[in-house]
Amino acid sequence: MAEPRPFSYAVLRVVPCIERGERLNVGLALFCRQHDFLDLEVNLDRSRLAAIAPDLDPAPVEERLAVIRRVIEGDPAAGSLAGLDPSDRFGWLTAPSSTIIQSSEVHTGLTTDPAAELKRLFESLVL
Repeated sequence: MAEPRPFSYAVLRVVPCIERGERLNVGLALFCRQHDFLDLEVNLDRSRLAAIAPDLDPAPVEERLAVIRRVIEGDPAAGSLAGLDPSDRFGWLTAPSSTIIQSSEVHTGLTTDPAAELKRLFESLVL
């Protein structure tokens, strides 16, 4: 059996109106250096978003999430951020931000299978 390795993860949230304090979990990124793993799962539930922000057009939010995915995947078409090493891409994603898409604080754990851990956390915290 493989030895558990440390990983870090953060939840991505849509924050339509900072003053109201409402947010919707829409994604989860997980980074595990020792398994050379960085990945992101996203799911924007349009009906839940409409419940807290009925006037917000979800299309631009989905476009931003798609760009974030391309950066995390290291897609050269996503620009210079995508060319950073995985640790720096995760750091960029989790840096404090005042945009409509924000990251939670970074959490840590141990895993032997980062892909399975990403799926488990995504289902638990986002779906």
